[in-house]
Amino acid sequence: MSDSLIDSAPGFDQPIAVLKHCHDRIRKQLRTLQKLQPHLIEHGADAEAQQAAQAVLKYFDRAAHWHHADEEDNLIPMLQATARDDDAALLAALVPGILADHQRMDGDWLIIKSQLDHIVNGLDGTLPEAVVARFCDAYAAHMEKEETHIATMAKRLFSAAQMAELGAAMQRRRGLAPDAAADCASGPASQAATSPASGEALADLRRDYGQASLSESDVLDDPIAQFAKWFDEAVQAQVNEPNAMSVATVDGDGKPSSRIVLIKQYDARGFTWYTNYDSQKGRQLRANPHAALLFFWSEVERQVRIEGTVEKTSAEDSDKYFYSRPLKSRLAAIASRQSEPIAGRAQMEANYAAVAEAGGEAPQRPEHWGGYRLVPQRIEFWQGRRSRFHDRIVFVRQEDGSWAVERLQP
Repeated sequence: MSDSLIDSAPGFDQPIAVLKHCHDRIRKQLRTLQKLQPHLIEHGADAEAQQAAQAVLKYFDRAAHWHHADEEDNLIPMLQATARDDDAALLAALVPGILADHQRMDGDWLIIKSQLDHIVNGLDGTLPEAVVARFCDAYAAHMEKEETHIATMAKRLFSAAQMAELGAAMQRRRGLAPDAAADCASGPASQAATSPASGEALADLRRDYGQASLSESDVLDDPIAQFAKWFDEAVQAQVNEPNAMSVATVDGDGKPSSRIVLIKQYDARGFTWYTNYDSQKGRQLRANPHAALLFFWSEVERQVRIEGTVEKTSAEDSDKYFYSRPLKSRLAAIASRQSEPIAGRAQMEANYAAVAEAGGEAPQRPEHWGGYRLVPQRIEFWQGRRSRFHDRIVFVRQEDGSWAVERLQP
C-alpha cells in the first residue's frame, strides 16, 4: 500500500536539499494516508492497514515536527536576517501564511492521529475523510510554496557559512552524528540500542512538542469556559480518558499524596468527583481542605493545573450520582473500606457477596460515600511547545470573584 522509503538522502552539508528530501518523504506518507482510506472501507483495520497507519504516525508525530522547527527556528529567521528589498518584501508576505499553515496542519493532524492510533490497534476502521483531504491538500500547496519561493531564495542568498550553520542546526535537532545522512524520520541510532532502564538513558528520553500554541488572546475570559473548550477538544481528539485527573492532597503533617480519579462534573461552582469519605484522601481533606488537580492530555500536548479549596457536595448531589451508577459499582462502594488493609482478595470477594445479598437491587448510599467539589482559586493552562519553551497562561481568582490573567515563563 505504501511507497518504498528506501532512497538515498543528501548530507547536512546540503541543508536545502535535505528539506526537499523531507518534502518528498512527506509526499510519500500523504500518498499512504490517501490509499489507506479506500483500503479501510474494503478491508477494515487489517494487518496491512495497521502497518500503513503506523508508518504515517511515526513520520508525522516526529519527523514532521522537526521539519517545521527547521523552518520556523532556523531557515526563516536566517532568511529574514539576510534578505533585502524585493526578497524581504516577498518574505514578509509569505512567512505569516507559512506559519499559519503549520498550525492548521498540526490541528488537523491531531484529529487524524487519534484515528490512526485506533487503526494501529485494530480497534477502528475509519478515517475522517474531509479532514484527511484538507490535510493532504494543505501540505501539497504548502510544500509547493516553500519549494518555489523559500528554498530558491535560500539557495540564492545563503553563503557557504550560512548553509553550514543551517545544516548543523538541523543535525543537532535530530541528535545525529556530524557525518550522518539526513534521514528525516530518524534520530540517533544509539537511541534504539540504549536500554531505558539506566538513569543516563532516562535523562535522554524526551519528546519535542509543537502541535499548537497558546497566547493571551486565545484564552476565553472565563477559565471554566476555557477548560470546557479544551476538554471538548480533548474528547474530539479521542484522548485516552480525558476525564482522568490527578488529585493531590496533604495530610495534617504536611505530607502529600496523589492518585488518579475521574471527574464527574464541572461548572461555575467547581470540579466534582466522588469517593469514600473515610479513604486516605478523605482523611487528608478533613485535616487540610486544600487540593490540586491535574489533567494531562498527552495526545494534544496539554495540561490543566487547578488549585483550590475542597468542600463536600450536598447529600442530594451525592444521592443523584450514586443511584445513577451501575448496581455492581454501588455494591462495591458499600463493600470496600477504601484504603484500609485487608487479608486478601478472597476476603474482599466475601465482603462484596455479603453486601450483594443484603442490599438486593436497591442498595442505599452509605453515609461515608459522596462527592467532593474543588472550588478553584488558580487554574493554569499549559500548551507544549518546541524546545521546552512552553506556553503557560494562568488565571487567579481575586477577592471580588473576578479572574486575573497572566503569562508564566516555562
